[in-house]
Amino acid sequence: MATLAAVAGAAVVALLSAALALYGPPLDAVLGRAFSLHKARSMKNMADTLQLVRNIIPPLSTKKHKGQDGRIGIVGGCQEYTGAPYFAAISALRVGADLSHVFCTREAAPVIKSYSPELIVHPVLDSPDAVHDVEKWLPRLHALVVGPGLGRDSTLLDNVKGILEASKARDIPIVIDADGLWLIAQQPALIQGYQKAILTPNHAEFSRLSDAVLGDAKDSSSDRPRAELSLSQALGNVTVVHKGERDVISDGKQVLECSRGGSSRRCGGQGDLLSGSLGVLAHWALRAGPEKTNGLSPLLVAAFGACSLTRQCSHQAFQKHGRSTTTTDMVAEVGPAFSRLFEA
Repeated sequence: MATLAAVAGAAVVALLSAALALYGPPLDAVLGRAFSLHKARSMKNMADTLQLVRNIIPPLSTKKHKGQDGRIGIVGGCQEYTGAPYFAAISALRVGADLSHVFCTREAAPVIKSYSPELIVHPVLDSPDAVHDVEKWLPRLHALVVGPGLGRDSTLLDNVKGILEASKARDIPIVIDADGLWLIAQQPALIQGYQKAILTPNHAEFSRLSDAVLGDAKDSSSDRPRAELSLSQALGNVTVVHKGERDVISDGKQVLECSRGGSSRRCGGQGDLLSGSLGVLAHWALRAGPEKTNGLSPLLVAAFGACSLTRQCSHQAFQKHGRSTTTTDMVAEVGPAFSRLFEA
């Protein structure tokens, strides 16, 4: 769905729900018809929403200073998982952030540093003062991505809870992915009502969140986009990006759908590319404001942009590498894909 579907969807559902007693169809059928009305225009609507993404992208200029177009923090990375925070952080830089910080455990830091000299790596996530060590950097950061390579160690998760609270207190947009979502499923109150939070669950993570928040673990694939609306509403209208064959995005009020072609290769790490790029786009979108997004939620537009970009990277990498495609190949396509989607 794009702008027209997003704006009309909620009103259509409300009107048709009130008429159920007269006309009789179940709400599921009503929703299905309401959203399918726009199916024939989906390609045009996706193009319209891509234009909104273009509206939030800051122009390049020699007059800017370092950091002005984004300083992004990645919270994650432990001994077992060093690739995920790297992919998120380097993707943020490739999209256009000026600086990318990784807050990881001490053992993970040398490994992540070895992947790229471009990243600023802080080996603090498992220290007794981890919350303070990260909190002192928050005034310099425009967005936070929590979860890539985090793992489920109880000490790390406790530290992340404190980091989330400190970030909310500073009104920083937070993208939550991977084991960050596992933490949220255990304690949804951590982000309840925080409308600058963006959750990016895959199928399994979405089911876990739905079970924890709504008490409903059924397969949601046949109940989209109502499932995304319901979960977002139950969490206080945080933005939910349900990744899948098509990505469905909702803030509990509106729905967007991204069905741009990607590839049939599902290598690990693609979600990290999405979360890193989304951190940058979220900062840009909030800075641009709803006047640049035609009244649509800036975070919805940012999420649509990140989903489109990830799919385009996957498509381009697959055209070159086929079955052997990896996320490293996709990261190499960020620049060309970004140019094709947003700057052509």
